[in-house]
Amino acid sequence: MTFWHIVLIASIACVALKLVGYAVPPHWLEKPAAARTADLLTVALLAALIAVQTVGAGQGLVVDARVPALAAAGLLYWLRVPFLVVVIAAALVAAMLRSWGGMA
Repeated sequence: MTFWHIVLIASIACVALKLVGYAVPPHWLEKPAAARTADLLTVALLAALIAVQTVGAGQGLVVDARVPALAAAGLLYWLRVPFLVVVIAAALVAAMLRSWGGMA
């Protein structure tokens, strides 16, 4: 099985999963437990993605300029600063740390 076979099978599986989602009766999704689970699952997956992209490097963990940049972004977001300002500030923190040579 080649790489393209795997990509094709995964694509078909994704489309099939999406089609199965349309088959779910709407009244199931209107229940409070289903809505709460969907909301919490979305947040958990996003948090996991942020964690992996911040400290993950292949099979190991790396602490570099992304960690303080994420901390700065979290603080600014907690202070309810506009999202664009948060992104720019986090990028500046990472850029300054990398330019000073303290963190790669």
